[in-house]
Amino acid sequence: MVGQAVRAVGQGEREGPAVWSRGFGLFFTARSVSMLGSAMVPIATALGVGGLGYGPTGVGLALAAWMGPVALLILFGGVFADRFTPRRMMIGADTVRVVTQGLLASLFVFGTPKLWQVLVISAINGAAAAMYQPGVASTVPRVARDVQRANATLRVSESIMMLVGPGVAGAVAGFVNVGVVFALDAVGFAISAVCLLLMRLPPGPSAVAEESMWRNLRGGWLEFRSRTWMWSVILVWIIFGATLFGPLIPLGSVLIGGRLGDQAYGLVMSASGAGTILGGLLAMR
Repeated sequence: MVGQAVRAVGQGEREGPAVWSRGFGLFFTARSVSMLGSAMVPIATALGVGGLGYGPTGVGLALAAWMGPVALLILFGGVFADRFTPRRMMIGADTVRVVTQGLLASLFVFGTPKLWQVLVISAINGAAAAMYQPGVASTVPRVARDVQRANATLRVSESIMMLVGPGVAGAVAGFVNVGVVFALDAVGFAISAVCLLLMRLPPGPSAVAEESMWRNLRGGWLEFRSRTWMWSVILVWIIFGATLFGPLIPLGSVLIGGRLGDQAYGLVMSASGAGTILGGLLAMR
């Protein structure tokens, strides 16, 4: 019976290649186009809000409006993923971001958005990201047998997208319109949603519905708090966000973009992420 159960779990996308199965190819495409859009959005937001005349304060508020919901709601995202399955949550999050990014694109292309409109849309996007992210790690083992190599492959792709995205955003914003960057982002989320919808996944853990959401939340928090390596890494990134990334994007967009142009700012942000590609390649070893 145990052997039959193991074989049953191994059906579907787990059969075949260790990494490049059909399911992993679709997931790889979804993550890559999504990360490209995610890499472009902070630059587009900084240039767009700065161009509206709100200065570094307005840029910082727009970025904080996205990051705040992510930090506050990501535990809820994990609970909802347990109840409704990670793929449903990821597809739903992508669908929401297609709508919101399309709306933001139209505001910049056809008019002059107010700061409060950008803040509201950024907050909705942040909430959607919090619903999407918990499903990423749990999906990889279901589409690839060699999880370590699959994760390393995804990290290399994500690093490349983080390198290319700012330059693309700066070029498009400088030569065309910042609203086009948001439109491209909406297209990327649409492609991601379609790829996730086309994946055929093997049976996973049953959705959790018998316990209350608050009990599941409390259990998740206790598990998180009990793992020093996990919360310490997150603490480090919080410090980085407050002392490095937080000031870097608002001030950089105003100082560099204002003096050298939007394209120059995009190239500078691309250069800052070049080392992550080397790190991903080393991780594959």
